[in-house]
Amino acid sequence: TEAFAVYETAAKLPGIVVEGVSCHIGSQLLSIHPLLEAAEKLLALVDRLRERKLPIRYFDLGGGLGVPYRSTERGVAISTFVQRLRAKIENLDITLLLEPGRSIVAEAGVLLSRVLLLKRNGAKTFIVLDAAMNDLIRPALYQAHHEIVPVNQLRTSEHITADVVGPVCETGDFFARERELPALAPGDLVAIRTTGAYGFVLASNYNSRPRPCELLVQGAHVHLARKRETYKDLVRGERGMPAESGEVLHTGQERDRFADLCPGSS
Repeated sequence: TEAFAVYETAAKLPGIVVEGVSCHIGSQLLSIHPLLEAAEKLLALVDRLRERKLPIRYFDLGGGLGVPYRSTERGVAISTFVQRLRAKIENLDITLLLEPGRSIVAEAGVLLSRVLLLKRNGAKTFIVLDAAMNDLIRPALYQAHHEIVPVNQLRTSEHITADVVGPVCETGDFFARERELPALAPGDLVAIRTTGAYGFVLASNYNSRPRPCELLVQGAHVHLARKRETYKDLVRGERGMPAESGEVLHTGQERDRFADLCPGSS
């Protein structure tokens, strides 16, 4: 009812053309049922708006379809979702917009990292990787789960329970806590899975750490999509102070020079 009233008001405003409805009910959805329920409610709104002669042409159904981050999870059955959604709209003469989100790329990416050392503190075991929270912040920021698997054949079938962490001096620099894993050793290569979404785009240079390279792999072909950063890259945009001792910055002519160097500064 409230949404209907907002649409009616918007349709009377000059310069506004009302021609679509949209919703976003959440992210990482692993069931199609909430989306189908939202679709029914939104389509009911479309019917009411069209009864008032509002030309609704677009139907945007969000949010994002989820992916299985844990081995026990199952992703959304896309074909079933499309089939059931299509049955609801195929006779409505409306353009459907979807927001598949992370489901497009999440499972296409892995973060490769090498074990630097194993550290034991009493009964606690830490596996220290050369990757860190600046490379993949989701576990530290959201307590997100990512499967961690060895890339190479290991020398033993033994398993241990350990925290998997990075080398950054932060208590939050971790990838997993109390995780049962194969008994890794320094030098072993591991893959942190399902990092194709919200991985590199959230990476930073925190702790003066250059970001890693990105590789695109198709079959036996490997393409370097992004070069590994160097320490020079970290300071590439920085400028030193003027040589004149005691010069006052950001006033008069110096302010004008800053405006030329940094458009938008004041």
